[in-house]
Amino acid sequence: MINGLVMAAQMICALAILVTLHEWGHFAAARMFGIKVEKFYLFFDAWGFKLFKFKKGETEYGIGWLPLGGYVKIAGMIDESLDTEQLNKAPEPWEFRSKPAWQRMIVMLGGIIVNVILGVFIFILHTWYYGETKVPVDKLTYGIAVEQLGKDLGLQDGDQIYAVNDKKITYFDEISKPLLFLKSGNHYNVKRGEQDLKIKIPDDMIDKLSDKRSKFIDIAMPCVVDSIMPKDSADKAGLKKGDKLFSLNDTTFEFFHQFSKRKLNYSNKKVKVGTIRGNDTLYLTIRLNKDATMGFSNDIFYIKDTVQLHYGFTQSISKGTNKSYETLRDNILGFKKLISGKINPTKSMQGPIGIASMFGSDWVWERFWTLTAMLSLILAFMNLLPIPALDGGHVMFLIAEMIMRKPLNEKFMHVMQIIGMVILLSLMVFIFGNDIYRLIQRL
Repeated sequence: MINGLVMAAQMICALAILVTLHEWGHFAAARMFGIKVEKFYLFFDAWGFKLFKFKKGETEYGIGWLPLGGYVKIAGMIDESLDTEQLNKAPEPWEFRSKPAWQRMIVMLGGIIVNVILGVFIFILHTWYYGETKVPVDKLTYGIAVEQLGKDLGLQDGDQIYAVNDKKITYFDEISKPLLFLKSGNHYNVKRGEQDLKIKIPDDMIDKLSDKRSKFIDIAMPCVVDSIMPKDSADKAGLKKGDKLFSLNDTTFEFFHQFSKRKLNYSNKKVKVGTIRGNDTLYLTIRLNKDATMGFSNDIFYIKDTVQLHYGFTQSISKGTNKSYETLRDNILGFKKLISGKINPTKSMQGPIGIASMFGSDWVWERFWTLTAMLSLILAFMNLLPIPALDGGHVMFLIAEMIMRKPLNEKFMHVMQIIGMVILLSLMVFIFGNDIYRLIQRL
């Protein structure tokens, strides 16, 4: 329960930051051109219900109860409120519809521009403050640990992935960069014993990863005891720090992840555990707990081989901007695959529940700001799509107006806004339903 609240709180906090600044972009641009803004709301005050409101000048500011976005109500504009009362009167000089098309274009792009600037800004500061933690691939003594999806590709435990598309890689995170799964024709260069192999990355890899909802590889490490819980099963059986486990009930294993999976079959049962202590081989009888644990932690000594990279502010500008570009590029490529049918929308699209789970059950500021920056750039991209009711839809109509050199029919605009709202609401229902279905599947 608490974990769920922490995830929800992080998502709402990030959404509040992004939506407020997005809508401020529209608000600031409108006010710059002398356009009246009637309302500025964080979250939606659906059916007129508001958590909080106050009026300053000509604008009503408030917080709605439905945390799915926000809005500014700009006078003389056909928007998601579908309020056409003003449009039945002659245009006023302070209304949106009275302004030149280029000014209205800037107003509509204001939120998108702010989201792009915000995403880049957060990535720059994040890189400058936190730096980057990397695991060099040449320090992976035991190679990779492979999940079932990795095995389906043709990878094996202990493989050494040293290059992608014949280009040498330096760090472990380069093995699973989104671009590899969004473009076609990629492959891994793998060292397996004396063999040098090329493992193809399938075009539907992103779908498979979404379906499995887990990593396809990890860093392999032996099962070596680090610390033991006093009076727990491992302690009572005589397991010691430094012991290296190699078998469960005479079934041998090489890596910790293999041990972690096999012990799940022996919940609340006694098992014979093979272990090496110095030059001696011992067999200990240990009763696993109800959750299939023994009460010891593994020695994750490989973590000591990580590299902490720190950058000056000038370097961080370059690094942070590049991260922003990669985030936008990966989302555009993913969207193209979605539209072309190469990605299954039920596996790749996530709503509030899916986004909240990305933040995790612990509030880690480093992760929070990374995800907030990513969401800011995704919000900018999604709002630029040429769908009526989105900023991109308004921009599309303004471009048409500039080409035709006359305003589009207001009744036509009203109908298109309704169509856009129906599209967005249908999409929202689909995404929410998909989120709930995934959640039920995990229970």
